[in-house]
Amino acid sequence: MIKLGVKQELTVVKIVDFGVYLGESQQAEDKDTVLLPGKQVPEGIKKGEKLSVFIYRDSSDRLIATVRVPKIALGQIGVLKVAQTSRIGAFLDWGLEKDLFLPYKEQTKKLHEGEEVLVALYIDKSSRLCATMKVYHYLQTDSPYAQGDNVTGVVYEISDNFGVFVAVDYKYSALIPKQEAQGNYKVGDELSCRITAVREDGKLTLSAKQKAYIQLHEDAESVYEIIQEFEGELPFDDKAAPEVIQREFGLSKNAFKRAVGHLLKEKKIELKNGKIYAL
Repeated sequence: MIKLGVKQELTVVKIVDFGVYLGESQQAEDKDTVLLPGKQVPEGIKKGEKLSVFIYRDSSDRLIATVRVPKIALGQIGVLKVAQTSRIGAFLDWGLEKDLFLPYKEQTKKLHEGEEVLVALYIDKSSRLCATMKVYHYLQTDSPYAQGDNVTGVVYEISDNFGVFVAVDYKYSALIPKQEAQGNYKVGDELSCRITAVREDGKLTLSAKQKAYIQLHEDAESVYEIIQEFEGELPFDDKAAPEVIQREFGLSKNAFKRAVGHLLKEKKIELKNGKIYAL
């Protein structure tokens, strides 16, 4: 059976002016063959010889063979560039003549021409090859990492219920739990994280925070820089509402209070009249 979306070895059944027809065997019937266009046919090819080809659909939705190797195959994940966007979806450059369609409903953020996105390749209900940014079920769970390791990954989806989903090394399944996901995250962000747990199913639990003493210094530096951006006078102190702190600093109220306490100890700031002043 000729398989859509994968590379396979097929036999030359018939040679015509515009290419060659390939099948699983030399005795394959016409209905069980696929065309390899003439411009891709190796010189001197003969009936009965085998060729390694990838099967997809042409612009007329017919099965077609190519000797080119696409950037991803069925069920695989890859980073592809957006070639074009439209009301119904986006078209991605995956190394073949016809761009790969990414339906609007399979996008997890608004896309722009020229940007790169992490996608998986699947077959839709109309038997067409399509891309999806919802890659959760395509990610691997056999990473070589252990608790405490530092890793890098890309955000591919954000859930109000669960947290921030990350593809570590662009292929391993990981999550920053909701309670850990302090800050402003966007799909496509590249993160450096620490593994806090390796679950029984192999999926990774991450923290974007460093160990406590390192994180405290980083948070304090970030808070101090933002106070300076307010020209040295922050119009609220550590008693501000959590949502205000989250909006301005991307920190929880407790993390903000710890950072302010550290800055007070270092005599970099002072609190006065409900405001914070840089010294």
